[in-house]
Amino acid sequence: MRNLILVGPMGAGKSTIGRLLAKELRLPFKDSDKEIEQRTGADIPWIFDVEGEQGFREREQAVIAELCEFDGMVLATGGGAVMRPENRAALRRGGRVVYLHASVVQQLDRTSRDRNRPLLRTADPAKVLSDLLAVRDPLYREIADVVVETDERPPRLVVQEILERLEALPPR
Repeated sequence: MRNLILVGPMGAGKSTIGRLLAKELRLPFKDSDKEIEQRTGADIPWIFDVEGEQGFREREQAVIAELCEFDGMVLATGGGAVMRPENRAALRRGGRVVYLHASVVQQLDRTSRDRNRPLLRTADPAKVLSDLLAVRDPLYREIADVVVETDERPPRLVVQEILERLEALPPR
């Protein structure tokens, strides 16, 4: 296995699950959004405000391309990383992809107090999440080796399921 890559919507648990997986597998953990923030010296809402979503997506594409060249890490991606075909191709080449699926209700619950979500700065975040999931869900599934439900499940159980399901996959 080159890398273990987590995709899914905001609030699915990619960072939490990713850190636990990395610890379990004794691998380094990277979060593409955190990498962007470290490299720019600015948080994601600021990047969205100054450069717009397009500017952020350009930065995201460069970071994902670079991180997917490494071997032996757990990588959590931003929810919109799958929107660009170049990112989907890089993620598939970069390792095993796990789609952490979460319902809109669960996403809302997990993101409601997070001010670092520029796309949710709206009067109706549930509609935004629902619309995003409708577009992105097929893209997550397109690149996923494994799809795991995270709704109302303890992170450790999700980690165990991921490890068991990955072990059952044929080598590629």
